[in-house]
Amino acid sequence: MGRHYAEIAFTPAVQAEQTRIGSRSRYERVARDGREDGQLGPDETAFVAARDSVYMASVSETGWPYLQHRGGPPGFLRVLSPTRLGFADLVGNRQHVSVGNLAGDDRVALFLMDYPARRRLKILGHARVVREGEDAALVADLAPPGIEDRAERAILIDIAGFEWNCPQHITPRYSAAELAPLVARLETAEAELAKLRAAQRTGGEP
Repeated sequence: MGRHYAEIAFTPAVQAEQTRIGSRSRYERVARDGREDGQLGPDETAFVAARDSVYMASVSETGWPYLQHRGGPPGFLRVLSPTRLGFADLVGNRQHVSVGNLAGDDRVALFLMDYPARRRLKILGHARVVREGEDAALVADLAPPGIEDRAERAILIDIAGFEWNCPQHITPRYSAAELAPLVARLETAEAELAKLRAAQRTGGEP
């Protein structure tokens, strides 16, 4: 576990609960001697680049957490540097809850899932909104190809810490793109089977 992540996540109330259940000494060592997690390494960079969705939590002025999903082609969430992520915020339902929240509190938590491989990465950071009028080139650059005109703003996230989670309790799920090779093989097998059955009925060669 990363040192920065532990420092942020393990508040006094969390530490008290860890003490109650007997895990505090282990996590106390992590907070003191944990790995450096202020910037992404090669594994994290590759993982982020392969994702086609992310869940982002922000904090409202009333103190309530707000969770929003963002999706796009793999790589829509861009690793701009080992310490910064960015993505284009596209035209949506015009509620702008996350954007409004960031105006008052820049803290965010990202949750990235790889369901087939049962892996997940949590990233804590500080987010900043960059509107098209401020840096149109950045907004256009972060937009997925072909839909640059739908990008209203960019969200830049400076990384405060991250943590990988164990695969326990992650149910494997597969996207249509991930299933496409299997579907193609199944269709080919079904076609071959149909040919064999037809040949058996006619007594000819398949």
